[in-house]
Amino acid sequence: MKVTVLANYAPHAAKGLMQGSDREAAIKALFESVGGKVASMMFTRGIYDIVINGEVPDQSAGMGLTLAVRASGSVNDLVVLEELDMKAVLAAANKAAGAYTPAG
Repeated sequence: MKVTVLANYAPHAAKGLMQGSDREAAIKALFESVGGKVASMMFTRGIYDIVINGEVPDQSAGMGLTLAVRASGSVNDLVVLEELDMKAVLAAANKAAGAYTPAG
């Protein structure tokens, strides 16, 4: 499953980054630890400090990766976007729409 990770470093982590911490190696190791891989990574100027595109085997792996990073305290903000199969989503939405009766 493809994911995009958007994050902002906490002040102490930004300090580590300035002191030469190899975040690319650390992030690749993180993804590999759950059976995933990094496709691309970039440091950005704007709302987020870093954007990572990668793949994880499933939602459990993605959530485990997310939980580990949150628990580390190294980020203040972390958003993980999962790629969706829109054909499957639309099929489910159409099925649900046929069964749902709105209030009123």
